[in-house]
Amino acid sequence: MSEQLTLYLHKLSPFSQKVQLALIEANAPYRAYPVDLVNKPEWFTSKVNAIGKVYYCDCDISWVPSVTYGGPSVDPEDPSPLSAKITESNVILEFLADLYPDSELLPKDPVSRAKVRFFVDASTKHVESPLYDFLRGDGSYENVLKGIDGDFAVGDHYTIADACISPHLARLKIITKTDLGQFPVGLGFKLGEELKGPKFIKFTKYVDQILERPSLKQTYDKEGVITYFKAFFVRTQ
Repeated sequence: MSEQLTLYLHKLSPFSQKVQLALIEANAPYRAYPVDLVNKPEWFTSKVNAIGKVYYCDCDISWVPSVTYGGPSVDPEDPSPLSAKITESNVILEFLADLYPDSELLPKDPVSRAKVRFFVDASTKHVESPLYDFLRGDGSYENVLKGIDGDFAVGDHYTIADACISPHLARLKIITKTDLGQFPVGLGFKLGEELKGPKFIKFTKYVDQILERPSLKQTYDKEGVITYFKAFFVRTQ
């Protein structure tokens, strides 16, 4: 019997979604436990994730995901001290790749593994960060375009590189289709038009393919994310 694995998540968090994608793609058994981040429970901050770094916006959606692994299977609100507590989505992705090597979430070839790790690091710095800066009105759409100008993911097999980037690409799609965000009116649509150019054909093909993947559809609440954007990324002028 495999060790227990509990994923603490919020259904609208792209960081939680990364980890769910990897678990589903690895066909791994796990228990998902949603956390109320508006009224964050004391047990969560004291027993599961005492760090709670915020990257996404001024609300607390980046307190998740967290994972408990091993130890007895107990009430998720009272995790065993014998279980390992793991936080930070990209760290959890690597943990899952090591835990389920047959899934090839990380390739067996050392060079390919290095390429996947490089992509995860680069996409976090040059795609994820500029995208949410733009969403908050703190960055330019040119920086978003610069981040996605190049090859995407690594190889033909699904890896943690795909899991890492695809939740953000789903939200990029919302921005370009709805113009939701704290940037000036129309820039979301303008970004979408730029992405239709020949320079980004390979990128848009990848986005279309990854958004049709069953694991993505299973973990993505599009209407919920749109409602969330409308609530938290309101233009002030």
